[in-house]
Amino acid sequence: MNQHKISVIPYSPEFSRETVAMWRDSKEKAIGQKEIHSFEDHVYFLNHILLEQYQIDLAFMEESVVGMIAYHDSEISQLYIHVDYQGFGIGRTLLNKAKSLSSGRLTLYTFEINEKAQRFYEKHGFVVIGRGHENEENLPDIQYEWISQHNNS
Repeated sequence: MNQHKISVIPYSPEFSRETVAMWRDSKEKAIGQKEIHSFEDHVYFLNHILLEQYQIDLAFMEESVVGMIAYHDSEISQLYIHVDYQGFGIGRTLLNKAKSLSSGRLTLYTFEINEKAQRFYEKHGFVVIGRGHENEENLPDIQYEWISQHNNS
């Protein structure tokens, strides 16, 4: 009877601090290095830069932010799941929403060191199309692409 209810809502700045805390924790654990930006800069980035360029959705369980995704019709910019809630289907739920609202093709980057993310994306139909993108963490990364099966035009 371990049924977890996941609800997905559009991001609102009232959840910025909780979202950033979850995001930083998840990312630091995934890549094994401390976040290089201050907490306040990260909140600013979320509310003033990311939010202007992407649709952002939050996943909630038990009234806590347990995941976030930032995307538009052809790209996923960010996808982070709370470290204590990975494996519950939250990432799949958020990814499926981005797929359903996409142009039929999505690209994203993930860090080469983050093998868990690579397995996740490959399991969900993404294939490697590039390697070695520049990023501020100075870590090698991998570019993935997903193409909808209904997109055979």
